[in-house]
Formats: sequence, structure tokens, C-alpha cells
Amino acid sequence: MLIYEVNLTVDGETAPRYSSWLREHIREMLEIDGFEAAVWYTTSDDGDTVPEPDEPTGDRAWTVQYQVRDRDALQAYFTEHAEEMREQSAQQFGDHVAADRRILEQKRLFQG
Repeated sequence: MLIYEVNLTVDGETAPRYSSWLREHIREMLEIDGFEAAVWYTTSDDGDTVPEPDEPTGDRAWTVQYQVRDRDALQAYFTEHAEEMREQSAQQFGDHVAADRRILEQKRLFQG
């Protein structure tokens, strides 16, 4: 399994509308073959402090991690769907949302 991670920065004015759109977008992503689950996180850059709840007017930092079955499924997403899915956000929200993406592949699991 792979994690396809999307890190978002959303301006405060746009955040309520984007939040509604993102919920539906995640549901659409999970309809794509190989996308098995998703988790939406509030993100904090301070690794020593528990994040406060979102400010009602401040920018939001969110991360969505999609669990993807395997490399083939992720490559099929990039080839067949990624451009269209990214364009949907760009058309509706423009430069009010910034996104960075990365892929995480489990190397080893340690359990206590």
C-alpha cells in the first residue's frame, strides 16, 4: 500500500467553501479504482505543540492522505484522472488554495 498525500493551504475566506468542496472531492477520489481510504488532517508546522482548532478567519493548513492499493493503481490515477481532478480545484478556487503532493511508501512497520 502507498499513501498519496496532498498538503493544502487555504486562505481563510475561501476555507468554508473549500471545506465543503473537499468533502465531495475526497468521495470522488475514493471511487477511483485502488483508492481505498482517506484521512483529512489539520496540519501544524510546530512539532512540539498540539495544534489549536482552526481560526475562524485564518488560513488553514490541511493534509489529506489517501491509502492507495499499489503502484499500478496510483500510476493509473496519474495517467487517467489527476489532471482533471486538479483542474476542478483550480477552476473554482484559483490561487486561494495551494497544494503540494508527495508519495509515501511503507518501508518497515515497528510495533510496541
